[in-house]
Amino acid sequence: MLTIGQLADYAGVTTKAVRHYHERGLLAEPERDASGYRRYTAGDAVELVKIRTLADAGVPLARVRGLLDAEPDVLATAIAEIDRDIADRVAKLRRTRERLAQLRGGDRLFVSPGVADHLDELRELGMSERHIRLERDGWILMRTAAPAEAEAWLAEKRELMGDPEFRALCVDFDAAFDWPADDPRLPGLAARLRAWHAGREAAPESPPVRDPGIARLAEVSLPGGSSPAWDRLARLMSGPERLADNERAPLT
Repeated sequence: MLTIGQLADYAGVTTKAVRHYHERGLLAEPERDASGYRRYTAGDAVELVKIRTLADAGVPLARVRGLLDAEPDVLATAIAEIDRDIADRVAKLRRTRERLAQLRGGDRLFVSPGVADHLDELRELGMSERHIRLERDGWILMRTAAPAEAEAWLAEKRELMGDPEFRALCVDFDAAFDWPADDPRLPGLAARLRAWHAGREAAPESPPVRDPGIARLAEVSLPGGSSPAWDRLARLMSGPERLADNERAPLT
């Protein structure tokens, strides 16, 4: 007769596992000695080894009982089914690992490869991570709401990045986020922006710059999407302040 510890050692499991198998009805309760301790036979040891073998092979405990004494053909069919299930789980885990690996790439998990490359360009240009986050979130919304328009806008934006003045304006616009609303540099920046837009629209080979409303919606609705200086700059670009004499500034 074997104690529970001896049985567990023989089968290569823990005493906790033996008790769990008893609770699940997989291993029959043995007789107890005069002191109330379980005492196991060689048959119990054989049964426990069979349970452990099936469990280690990936058979769910809920199915172990039905397979312990199954006919060979029934067992083979069940094992094949379990194998397919395990293969599916392995494939899902592999895809999960691939997604986790993509997480290390940051923005590339959430946006298209083209947008990710564009965001990398902005980083190389020296744009702030705040601005890049706003751009990224705008692209996420655009691609969800209007994927075709998003692709067209991206192509145009990538083309514009080849213009030195456009790149300089991007950097200065980003920096202006942290300026005070009465910063004397704002009128000059607004004038440069107006001049650039006017030149772009006047060039016959250059189509008008698109106005992706969904991207602007993202900018103003997400945390950090605007600032007093940016709001003032918008007024200087198109509102009454643009016409005030004391706001006029030469191009710089």
